Amino acid sequence: MTRYERGLEKLNEIDGQAGTNVVESLKDIAPDFAEYLIEFPFGDIYSRPGLDVRSREVATIAALTAMGTATPQLKVHIAAGLNVGLSKEEIVEIIMQMAVYAGFPAALNGLFAAREVFEAEEA
Repeated sequence: MTRYERGLEKLNEIDGQAGTNVVESLKDIAPDFAEYLIEFPFGDIYSRPGLDVRSREVATIAALTAMGTATPQLKVHIAAGLNVGLSKEEIVEIIMQMAVYAGFPAALNGLFAAREVFEAEEA
């Protein structure tokens, strides 16, 4: 199995259609970047042994929340977290934990993003 095939399989496992939508949205502007997005993060990193996808999504949600500048990506990964078994309560706790390390503005932005994802999931 190639890096691309392994990455596409992992992307679909974690993100479902949302991941595919991100990759498709890049094909007209940066098709090589879309390929890199599948191969490196998902084909190389997410596919490594040592952490399950649930744990990787905990880390990813925390990191994106702490960045405070990646709301679209955070929303994709909040949805992915739900997809791989995180509860809404766990996601809220992960984001709240980031107030300690990244500050209240980053945590607030993360909580607002989570609310949007949760509402979309319920609709």
